[in-house]
Amino acid sequence: MIGSALRPALEAAGHSTCALVRRIPRANEIAWEPAAVLKSTNLHGFDAIVHLAGKNISGLWSKTFKRQVRQSRVQGTRRLATAAAESYRQTGAPRIFVAASAIGYYGDRGDEELTEASSPGAGFLADVCQEWEAAASPAVDAGIRPVQLRLGIVLSKNGGALKAMLPAFRLGLGGSIGDGQQFWSWVTLEDVVNAFVFALANEGLSAAVNVVAPQAVRNREFVGELGRALRRPSFFPLPAFVVHTLFGEMGDALLLASARVQPVKLQAAGYRFTHPALAEALGAVLR
Repeated sequence: MIGSALRPALEAAGHSTCALVRRIPRANEIAWEPAAVLKSTNLHGFDAIVHLAGKNISGLWSKTFKRQVRQSRVQGTRRLATAAAESYRQTGAPRIFVAASAIGYYGDRGDEELTEASSPGAGFLADVCQEWEAAASPAVDAGIRPVQLRLGIVLSKNGGALKAMLPAFRLGLGGSIGDGQQFWSWVTLEDVVNAFVFALANEGLSAAVNVVAPQAVRNREFVGELGRALRRPSFFPLPAFVVHTLFGEMGDALLLASARVQPVKLQAAGYRFTHPALAEALGAVLR
């Protein structure tokens, strides 16, 4: 979802792009399987790498599923970072390695305000995010500027959490999840794309950067705004025990956990959000 929006945005800004794909490549594409070694020569001539690949975390979190989620992020990142490091030592490029991460790094933290300086949390997602970010170390050790964008809940009607919520809410069957007091740190897809472009161009940004709107909201407020945007009621709650029964560990981590995250480094670097407030953001996304 993000890559499909980012690539045309980069090209519209005058950049040329090439995609790494897991199928027969077409023009401006390179075939690569993230579990396989990538030849450094494939990266010669490129100024920057943007790494977004990773298995979707929605599903039944069995041991096998969690292993696949972890491997898809950690192994793929390490192989790509290794190839980038070799290319950099040979040619002096790429100079920038921008990779996706997630605010799952912080775990379930209640009302605590979280910044890039906050400690990691506990649990599966927090562990994966720590390993995911550490897997870029070959590029970092080689002298490439690393940026790891910790993404919040990305709002798009074409994918992600919002798309999954829309059918119930359009029928007037939406409502708060659990007690509705957990903080959801959200960001529009447009701001995610803009943040990636900003990170590529801004030499002052490196290491972990939170990509969330500056106004995290409680789940109760989020669903209320979504109902108003759709002109539908939103008073059908989804109790915590139902979430746990239906979705197990995934539901606890993605729906009931609370993360009140602030985009401190992004704003300090001068980034201005296109959609800083939830009501306006949902209106723009749903249009």
